[in-house]
Amino acid sequence: MPAITLPTAASSCSFRGPLAASFRSSSFLLPLRLLPSSVHASLRSSSRIMAVSAWDAGRIPVADVPADSMAVKPPSHPTYDLKAVIALALSEDAGDRGDVTCLATVPKDMKAEAHFIAKDDGIVAGISLAEMIFNEVDPSLKVQWFAKDGDHVCKGMQFGKVYGCAHSIIVAERVVLNFMQRMSGIATLTKAMADAAHPACILETRKTAPGLRLVDKWAVLIGGGKNHRLGLFDMVMIKDNHISIAGGVMNALKSVDQYLQQKNLEMPVEVETRTLEELEELLQYATKNKTSLTRIMLDNMIVPLPNGDVDVSMLTDAVQLINGKFETEASGNVTIDTVKKIGETGVTYISSGALTHSVKALDISLKIDTELALQVGRRTNRA
Repeated sequence: MPAITLPTAASSCSFRGPLAASFRSSSFLLPLRLLPSSVHASLRSSSRIMAVSAWDAGRIPVADVPADSMAVKPPSHPTYDLKAVIALALSEDAGDRGDVTCLATVPKDMKAEAHFIAKDDGIVAGISLAEMIFNEVDPSLKVQWFAKDGDHVCKGMQFGKVYGCAHSIIVAERVVLNFMQRMSGIATLTKAMADAAHPACILETRKTAPGLRLVDKWAVLIGGGKNHRLGLFDMVMIKDNHISIAGGVMNALKSVDQYLQQKNLEMPVEVETRTLEELEELLQYATKNKTSLTRIMLDNMIVPLPNGDVDVSMLTDAVQLINGKFETEASGNVTIDTVKKIGETGVTYISSGALTHSVKALDISLKIDTELALQVGRRTNRA
């Protein structure tokens, strides 16, 4: 049977932030700033919404999640506003009416308990972010996890639960799952590639979903990878178009060295090379000049073969030419099938855009009636 109970009359739902003060209106969970002015006034004059009474001590209340409590901290970004991303995701779902299905079918004071169920094997990610979302929707919700970010989950495994106002749980459900499924898919592929690439380290790229840069890169960290540059601001990366405009790899690096010196800046500098001749030219410059160069990208030096294998001899030659003087990064034709052979060449890093631009979401559900959900899952081979 569904885990639903009706509370006492004194209990209700409690909201805050952009979703606050909308519960008593017909626009349930519509962000306050989007409501008509007449509704604003009626909400301000309405009686205070009572928070639910404390749940049993064995369950963990949702709160703002401090970084030191996270299994894996998100990358640090100077302008990225994670709370704003959460608010936007909730707002686009609520639209200008809120959850009309909940308004029609679920009594406002009904309580429920819903369980997170993995419908495939993989690495779970987004647990800390899910807590932030639940807290934004309704701080009175209570969440308990049986896994942490980065843990392996198996198909059919119940790895968490949330209890509280049924309206709040259902409103948060899809936004929570959208983030968790994407992050878990990224973390799962990252884990597989990181294990295969060892001792080389796996990096993602800037090929992330617009607006989700930090979330995608956080998932890579959870999966055991490392982050490449967060954006255009934290690393100089001289790529093919820069080289073409500058008139060659030496001119491009020389300009960067001069710029950093003039601006009194210190940051990593990477240069992309596409041929052994270009690499030799770069190494010659670095030998004769004081340079800020820290890493050399060896781009598309992995040659695919008709049988599905790859030829890494050019990459191996490049790594030997560099001979440990600089960090090395292999890119191009990196897949779960080729990454082990690439890692054996001695490169420091292997970057893969596929980690984030071609992610397959890990199937996760949040169900109130877990018995029926598992029954259906087994029938469809998804539990």
